[in-house]
Amino acid sequence: MALQHDLDLTPYNTFGIAARADRAAPFRNADELRGLLADPMVSGNPLLILGGGSNILFTQDFHGTVLRNEVPGIAVVEEDDTHVRVRAGAGETWHEFVLHCVARGWGGVENLSLIPGKVGAAPMQNIGAYGVEIKDTFDSLEALRIADGEVVLFSKEACAFGYRESFFKREGKGLFVILSVTFRLNKEPVLNTSYGNIQEELAKKGITEPTIRDVSEAVIAIRQSKLPDPVELGNAGSFFKNPVVPTELVDRIRAQEPDVVAYPAGPGMQKLAAGWLIERVGLKGYRNGPQGVHDRQALVLVNHGGATGQGVFALSEHVLRTVKERFGVELEREVNIV
Repeated sequence: MALQHDLDLTPYNTFGIAARADRAAPFRNADELRGLLADPMVSGNPLLILGGGSNILFTQDFHGTVLRNEVPGIAVVEEDDTHVRVRAGAGETWHEFVLHCVARGWGGVENLSLIPGKVGAAPMQNIGAYGVEIKDTFDSLEALRIADGEVVLFSKEACAFGYRESFFKREGKGLFVILSVTFRLNKEPVLNTSYGNIQEELAKKGITEPTIRDVSEAVIAIRQSKLPDPVELGNAGSFFKNPVVPTELVDRIRAQEPDVVAYPAGPGMQKLAAGWLIERVGLKGYRNGPQGVHDRQALVLVNHGGATGQGVFALSEHVLRTVKERFGVELEREVNIV
């Protein structure tokens, strides 16, 4: 694929932040990627692999090469009476993949409906929602090693999944490009409807014996009621992780704030709801010029039009500092900063 020069990155990030890349090109398979990586203008220079641009904040122009992952395809690789293994190209849109599975009665990813981004980003982030994470249905993935162009097969264990974490965000960061992901899904689904407002949403529709399609549609309705559509209001989804902290800290907060939202997170630890913390310090709906905190979901920072990456980053610093001063809790950004 031919390299493009001085590419406007605004259409390629859901924040709608204006930034430019010195060079850019899409790739649809391993051979195209190898060819681009071997180009003298690419090799040895800064490199950014971009999927759907839904978890990134550009704070400056990118002085290097942006390669856009557009590897296509969804195919069954193995199935029996109870399970199916399905492989999806890393460039497939995640929500479209979920709908593909739901339409065929393959259960396991329906709670992850309407999450923005591409399939390749899902294991990197170990994306999760409504009581489900990628690791729950993950089988394996194929990734190209940038150093030598070899395609490597990664098992679940090798991916070392954590909360919104994986090998690819830690030790393997910048070393591999995910080409495809294989999932093991259920033909006899066990539904997870106990998290969030799923049961409430199903009850509204009078559904007492839900299917995976019902659960998917309930999740979509909930997300649409709380989260802004990036097409209408630029954002990158949840900007902050829910912090995992010692139970003693939660107890101290609860002494002052009895309604603090927290969940068990292992021995002696609890997970706090970052959105609750941000809302409680009075920043839900806060606006600083064209950038602000969403008025329906405090985890989401938004571009009201004309925001800059540096402006959004400064707003996130204000959120981090305010929460730390009030509760002694250090929030962590979930969005990748470039």
